[in-house]
Amino acid sequence: MPEPSETLAEPAYQRLLALLRELRSVAVACSGGLDSGLLLAAAHEALGERVVALTAVTPYMASWEIAEARELTTLIGVRHRLLELPMPVAIVNNPPDRCYRCKRELFARLKTIAAEEGCVWLADGTNRDDLDDYRPGMRALAEFGVRSPLLEAGLGKAEIRRYARALNLPVWNKPAFACLLTRLPHDTAVRPELLRRVEAAERALLTLGFGRVRVRCHDDLARIELDRAEHVRLLDEAIAEQVVAALRECGFRHITLDLQGYRMGSFNVTVTE
Repeated sequence: MPEPSETLAEPAYQRLLALLRELRSVAVACSGGLDSGLLLAAAHEALGERVVALTAVTPYMASWEIAEARELTTLIGVRHRLLELPMPVAIVNNPPDRCYRCKRELFARLKTIAAEEGCVWLADGTNRDDLDDYRPGMRALAEFGVRSPLLEAGLGKAEIRRYARALNLPVWNKPAFACLLTRLPHDTAVRPELLRRVEAAERALLTLGFGRVRVRCHDDLARIELDRAEHVRLLDEAIAEQVVAALRECGFRHITLDLQGYRMGSFNVTVTE
């Protein structure tokens, strides 16, 4: 494995730093995940004090992700502002284009805060691999002039993880965690108790040692998505009993394993077919 200094000397990472220096000052939309974490660390390296992290606190974000965003910004050493945002009326029924509607309201607010902070640009962690999924929210980025330096530098997940690891960021091996609305079927009422139920269920599975995990919520039925390599472990009798007990405590009556395994945006299939 190359030394961290060698990894960070690679042309792709240096290209990212050069792009960020051209921005002069930037507010980074920070979720506390891998992509925004690397972007924030690189922005701090490139721009120093001319960087601020902005984290939206919404009913459909997992509370522990907010805590991890706090920890990450403290570690990197950047100013951090939390913005309490209510559930947008436009997405209370979880429409297929909820990501676009949400991001329109979110980025309008973040742009205002970025301007208050004296930042020339607002940036997010969109990267090359995001182009492979159904992402209606990307249209909102273009409409509000939000920059995506990772994408502009041509970086995908593999490179982002390598650079985050070289920078000793604790999120370097963190799985992706989209907002909790992605766990509910489209065109169904978003009930707060369902969001909290999903959050608690996924946290329980992570605590049991599972890696990438989604708990898709069909009212009182949980459809668990895991990497197929982890199916055998979950189906071990003792582990299965722990999973059932944990998810029933969260409020699910029926617990199922999706044999197709973990996949991003599984509720998007009916939208993109």
